[in-house]
Amino acid sequence: MTADGTILLTGATGFVGSATRRALAERGARLRLLVHRRPVPQGAAGAGVTVVRGDVTDPASLREVCAGVGTVLHLASYIGEDARRSAAVNAAGTRALVAQARRAGVRRFVLLSTAAVYGLGPHRGATESELRPEPVSVTSRSRLAAEEAVLAAGGVVLRPHFVYGEGDRWFVPGVAALLRRSPVWPAGGRARLSVVSVADLATVVADLATGPWQDGGGEVFHVCEPEPVRLREVGERVGGALGIAVPRWGLPLWLVRRLARATPADAQRLARVATDHWYDSSRIWQRVGHGPRYAFRERFAADAAWYRAGAAGGAEPSAAVGPGR
Repeated sequence: MTADGTILLTGATGFVGSATRRALAERGARLRLLVHRRPVPQGAAGAGVTVVRGDVTDPASLREVCAGVGTVLHLASYIGEDARRSAAVNAAGTRALVAQARRAGVRRFVLLSTAAVYGLGPHRGATESELRPEPVSVTSRSRLAAEEAVLAAGGVVLRPHFVYGEGDRWFVPGVAALLRRSPVWPAGGRARLSVVSVADLATVVADLATGPWQDGGGEVFHVCEPEPVRLREVGERVGGALGIAVPRWGLPLWLVRRLARATPADAQRLARVATDHWYDSSRIWQRVGHGPRYAFRERFAADAAWYRAGAAGGAEPSAAVGPGR
């Protein structure tokens, strides 16, 4: 059963948004897709789906976009180093959409954010209430500002860490880039990382859109598989799938940084995979009433063909393991 009213989905042509759109369509939800520049995939605008054009940086284009909407799923964001664009899209854009939602009487608002708002870590199994956000990048600072607007309006914020699966252009491609560039495992590859499949993340978003809703103050949830995976295991599976040689030896992280002559930005990216970043996600699985369907050890094998096709086509992230989100 779906929530009352139409569900407005932003970012519907992106990585997580595309998976969420499919999950909601399977449930028969009435969808309104807010699209900026990207064309809507063929067949996406089927029965029960409408497409509207708008730009979160242009509040005038958002007028009436929430009319008749019961739920807003805000999955669109800018990830990059442009501070002005980060502020315009992530912070001001989210505030503009929240204002329209409140004006239209929207009951549910869900924002996709990131555990990168916690900063460099290390983080080891902390719950949502045990960590204080300390963002270090322009992107994560602007996404924290977006969170504040949503939480003040009583919405829900989701903080995954690394997301993998079909459409991933950052995590697995970034690990592949690290393997190609480094002859050693940073910190021995022992770092534990929280991951979640895009299919499981999309299911959580769809559950929040269509299941019971708890009115009241805003809430933050980690969305991760219950058990973290070590960088070395991820690298060995990625290397095996893509035919990349993996290191045999490890070096301390500080020495890897020095040998690589890492810039401050490179050091931040390296720290995200070479130090522990794993989070307790039990609250979200209790909230939706089930656990994740997939674990990285099994799911990556099913996704490997997609990643191989991307690698064969020359797909490469702009920086190892993505920007400091």
